[in-house]
Amino acid sequence: MTETALRFEHVVKRYGQARVLQGVDLAVKAGDCFGLVGVNGAGKTSLIRCLLDFCALDSGDIAIFGQPHDHPDSRAALGFLPERFMPPYYLTGADFIRYLLTLQGLRYDADAVDAMLAALDLDTAALKNTVRHYSKGMTQKLGLAACLLSNKRLYVLDEPMSGLDPKARALLKEQLRALQQRGSTLFITSHALADVDELCDRMAILHDGAIRYSGTPAACRAQYGAATLEQAFLACIA
Repeated sequence: MTETALRFEHVVKRYGQARVLQGVDLAVKAGDCFGLVGVNGAGKTSLIRCLLDFCALDSGDIAIFGQPHDHPDSRAALGFLPERFMPPYYLTGADFIRYLLTLQGLRYDADAVDAMLAALDLDTAALKNTVRHYSKGMTQKLGLAACLLSNKRLYVLDEPMSGLDPKARALLKEQLRALQQRGSTLFITSHALADVDELCDRMAILHDGAIRYSGTPAACRAQYGAATLEQAFLACIA
């Protein structure tokens, strides 16, 4: 039986009187690339915040590789890159990567760092500069490099393509495929449905705090008789 990397069981989250997650049930198989899509305000960020134990659930359960998500040990298997990634502006790129690796008990391997930066099309000379001098795209590449160097079983990437140019997007896709081939599980959110269609084994559409669809991208297109995933998405949330 295939191991389950993530399981959400009837997850409910409220902010005051607003119920932003309305009983979310979702399972992500180990080794899959899973895409979570939805309009702004659908509840994607709230679901990730609950997963990371940044906020308490009102009801329901979340498990990471079978362990309760609020146990610190369960999150040791997880690497995370937020959508609004903002590293400390006063650190150099090298200092930031070294700091994150140190927090995880990993050593700074200059050759591995250089190889990862090259794989994401970030000039290694940028490591000497403080982050305040980075463009949006450079900052995103730095965050991705630090995250992917952590060698985790599970990566949660919130809009990982944000700010990337076409070359960097293509290179990141290659890295994500390579991670999956090595056995890692990928849980990504994206507004670029063509990327989800291309990369993801399975996907879910979250709308108004509830799952409207869960399955493969191809099955989603077929269910709504759509030529593209974008058309299927619009039909699903109508």
